[in-house]
Amino acid sequence: MSGLSETERAGFTKILSLMTKSDLLSLSDTVTNKMIVVENITAKETILAFTKNAEELLRRKKVQRDLIFKYLATEGVAMPPNSEKHMLIKRTLELWSSVKVVDENPQGEAASNSSDVNCGIGFDPLVLGQQFCQWFFQLLNSQNLSLGQQPQDWGPQHFWPDVKLRLLSKAGSEQMEEFLGADLVSLRFLALTRDERLLFSPNLDPRGLKALTSPHGLVLVAVAGTIHRDAVCLGIFEQIFGLIRSPLENNSWKIKFVNLKIRGQDALSGTDVAAPALTYNSSELQLLCS
Repeated sequence: MSGLSETERAGFTKILSLMTKSDLLSLSDTVTNKMIVVENITAKETILAFTKNAEELLRRKKVQRDLIFKYLATEGVAMPPNSEKHMLIKRTLELWSSVKVVDENPQGEAASNSSDVNCGIGFDPLVLGQQFCQWFFQLLNSQNLSLGQQPQDWGPQHFWPDVKLRLLSKAGSEQMEEFLGADLVSLRFLALTRDERLLFSPNLDPRGLKALTSPHGLVLVAVAGTIHRDAVCLGIFEQIFGLIRSPLENNSWKIKFVNLKIRGQDALSGTDVAAPALTYNSSELQLLCS
C-alpha cells in the first residue's frame, strides 16, 4: 500500500524516531483515519505502510519543522536555522531523490558508506570531499544523544595513530587546544557532540567546500558550516581535514590531521550565518599540502 521508496522509508524511519510517543500515535491515527489501533512498537511501520507519498507525510502537522531540520543536519545537509518548513521539505525530497540516483550507480555505493571511500581513474577531490563530509558529520552527529538516534560506529579507527587536532574556539575569549593521537582526538570530538550536545551542519555548496590534492597522496578537504544545540544556532565553524589512504586497510581514507575553528555568535560581526563560506583561500590551503 505504501508508495515510498526504500530511501524514503529509511529517511522517515530516522525522522519518526525523533518524535514523542504521543505524537507518533497521533500521526498514526491521522494517516490511517483511525481505522487501525496500533501500539507504540508498530506505529512507525503502520505510518509508513499507509503513506501514499513522501511529500504528503512530510507536510503532516505532527512532522514538525524542527524534526526535519535535525534530520537534514544529521545527513550532512546545511540549512539556514530560520528555514521555513516548506523549504526543509523541498530540500529533503531533493536529498532522497539524489540518493536514489546514487543507489543506481554501483560506483557510488562504497563512496557514501564510510571512510572506505575509494577512488581510481578520473579521481575528483571535490567529489571525495563531499562524500567524506556527508559521512563524517552524519557519523559525528549521531553521537548527540539529544537526537534520539542510535549512535553509529565512532572511534579512533577512523584516524591515523599520529593524527593531530588543532581546535581554536572564539566565544568571548579565544582558546587554542591541541590533541595528538587517535584516541585523544576521537574522544575530543566525541565530547563536542555527546557531552556538549553540539550539532554540526556543513555547507556543501561551492562557497562552503574546497578540496585539493598534493603529489604525495594527501587530500585536503576544507568545509564551513553552522553549529547548533537543539534549535539554537550557536555560531559557525571551519574545518580542514588532511586525508591519506591506508594501504593496509583496503586503501580506505583515514584522517591524518584536523584544524577546527569555531566562532560563537558574538564573534561573527555580520558574517552570513545562514550559509557560511570558507575564509581560507586556495593558496593558504595549498601550504598545508606541502
